[in-house]
Amino acid sequence: MNEILEICKCAKAACGELLRLGSKAKFEILNAVANELLAQKDAIKAANAKDLAKGERSGLSAALLDRLRLTDARIEAMAQGVREVAGFAEVVGENLGGWSHPNGMQISRVRVPLGVLGIIYESRPNVSIDAAALALKSGNAAILRGSASALNSNIFLVNLFNEAGAKFGLPKGAVQLVESAEREVVAHMAKMSEYIDVLIPRGGKSL
Repeated sequence: MNEILEICKCAKAACGELLRLGSKAKFEILNAVANELLAQKDAIKAANAKDLAKGERSGLSAALLDRLRLTDARIEAMAQGVREVAGFAEVVGENLGGWSHPNGMQISRVRVPLGVLGIIYESRPNVSIDAAALALKSGNAAILRGSASALNSNIFLVNLFNEAGAKFGLPKGAVQLVESAEREVVAHMAKMSEYIDVLIPRGGKSL
């Protein structure tokens, strides 16, 4: 699982750069991503069509195919969601209060990023954009592992996020996708506590 190790190292290295990324840069990155989602709707749907065709061949149910499908309306909703995240108040560095120690030391409670988020999710490719946007806004690096059924869609969306964001200072490694479909990847990610600070599973009971 050298691939996971390299991804983790790259994400951890990006954390320091994310700490130096100001609210203006985050706003510009996220709005650039939203603009690209709208500009590349046809290309997104073409990548998604590959996943849908594969899903039909493998016998995915109509309900799962619908969860997988990206339409114009769903892509537009993704872009709107990213713009909403961009407009959220900045939380990194927020002072939540403090007190004075009897020895004169001033103590404060300040919001800081968690670090590297490992996010595991199923089917819906829009989660790739949602998770990346929320991670960036909160100053965290994200390692994304979607389902094999949405691989082409997820690759395209994560590449779009990184390419659009890089123009406005998004650090390399801040958002990465684990492309391996092997189930062992999830167990391996769970053991990477040296690099992954929080692991978030989003899906069914078995996950």
